[in-house]
Amino acid sequence: MVVEKACWPLKERQWLNFVVQEMLMDQINTLKVIDMGIDTHQEPVVYMRSDCHICRSEGFTANSRVMLRYGENSVIATLNVVDEQVLSSGSAGLSKSAMQRLDVDDGAAVSVDHAPVVTSLAAVRKKIFGHKLSDQEITAIVEDIGDHRYSDIEIASFLSVCAGSRLDVDEIISLTQAMVACGKRLNWPDEAMVLDKHCIGGLPGNRTTPLVVSIVSAVGLTIPKTSSRAITSPAGTADTMEALTTVNLELNEIQRVVAETHACLVWGGAVNLSPADDLLIRIERALDLDGEGQLIASVLSKKIAAGSTHAVIDIPVGPTAKVRSQKDAERLSSLFTQVGAACGIQIRCLITDGSQPVGLGIGPVEEARDVLAVLQCEENAPQDLRERALFLAAHLFSLAYQERYEQGLERAIAILDEGKAWQQFQRILAAQGGMKALPDASYQHTEAATAAGTLTAIDNRQLARLAKLAGAPATAAAGLRLHTCVGDKITVGQPLFTLCSDTIGEQQYAMDFYRQSTIFMIEKER
Repeated sequence: MVVEKACWPLKERQWLNFVVQEMLMDQINTLKVIDMGIDTHQEPVVYMRSDCHICRSEGFTANSRVMLRYGENSVIATLNVVDEQVLSSGSAGLSKSAMQRLDVDDGAAVSVDHAPVVTSLAAVRKKIFGHKLSDQEITAIVEDIGDHRYSDIEIASFLSVCAGSRLDVDEIISLTQAMVACGKRLNWPDEAMVLDKHCIGGLPGNRTTPLVVSIVSAVGLTIPKTSSRAITSPAGTADTMEALTTVNLELNEIQRVVAETHACLVWGGAVNLSPADDLLIRIERALDLDGEGQLIASVLSKKIAAGSTHAVIDIPVGPTAKVRSQKDAERLSSLFTQVGAACGIQIRCLITDGSQPVGLGIGPVEEARDVLAVLQCEENAPQDLRERALFLAAHLFSLAYQERYEQGLERAIAILDEGKAWQQFQRILAAQGGMKALPDASYQHTEAATAAGTLTAIDNRQLARLAKLAGAPATAAAGLRLHTCVGDKITVGQPLFTLCSDTIGEQQYAMDFYRQSTIFMIEKER
């Protein structure tokens, strides 16, 4: 016998109505997933038809932020509105990152709703109007960025205002600590001292890290190096090391490698040591921006998360380097030291010559060739790269052994010249999965000088751009190799550099830029 709903008690009828309404709302707010196959990098994007009933009912327009749910998973996505012929009725297209974060398959049903209000954006607006941010406000911003609640535009706003109006030392400390708190951390309970080094960048080819790590760890000192990929350069340490071995290691694998060798040379982004920073770096790369406060917080958060207790920071200064003046370098050095002390890590900053590139190779593979040449003490190895690495290693020895710099330098030279650093580098590569063969670029073009004289300067920024236009670092073999250095006498027809690229189109594009620029300054003889 069927019992009529009207005969049910009032409380049961109210409950049933509620359940039915919820089921109807689930159906109304549900769309079938279509994998669009579009790479939007780390920003989740949803594509919906302009006549979609959800868009019309909820008032969603292009660039609206919407909440997508599938089972227990949810993600805030940016809405892109498409023409009716692009998607079938009742469907929603998802970008690759949205598909991955929801862990959803093509054809499944996802619910769509308004995104929750991101209250920390009020703090970003506060900073735009020139006000200082509190610890709590900066923590909220970093947590929301790390949880993917910010769109790329909102992240860009935060980065831009921090670079333009500068963070003070208290804000940088808060930003550093918030970045550390939102990620994982490496711990080395058996080590009283854990060393690290970093160069703030701006010098093409300055690939000292693999050399310093090999020299320092060869005597048993612990230096677990987690590095970033390139932000504004043709190669980062992780890009160069990836041309030689595996750098995407899990936390337990990193701990194994360090236990075996006292060191590692890995990509920090693979283990979420500072996930919010990785999201910020992605936008910095697009903006070609590296603000002072964000730079310090980025560097130190990675060092602290890696468990480092002592670190050397290389700050190159030059007219076309990232830091242009001695005054700016001293300010940066002071901030690094203050923020490091507040966060429990001892920092020694070294202000160095940044007037020209370091080494001869620019780009992941070409820089790897220089590293191998120095480690193997080859006759044609770039001496400036060797000397810079020895200088930094000597300062780390000075910190570790409380000895004079000169003693540390003697120790570093002996380790390199006796082949111990090369042996140690091979051990590290073997522990990380073995050494790869370096590939050659498909297209190589050697450019010759058209004027005679003395090479007086090389523009670091334009040289880096030339290598990037050739395809570096996305294509590991792309970049360039220099055939001359500042101070050399140049003759007409003498090779200046060899450009390496994967396609003829990239080669032509890069060479068009070169012909319109002034990268090599040659002072003609009188």
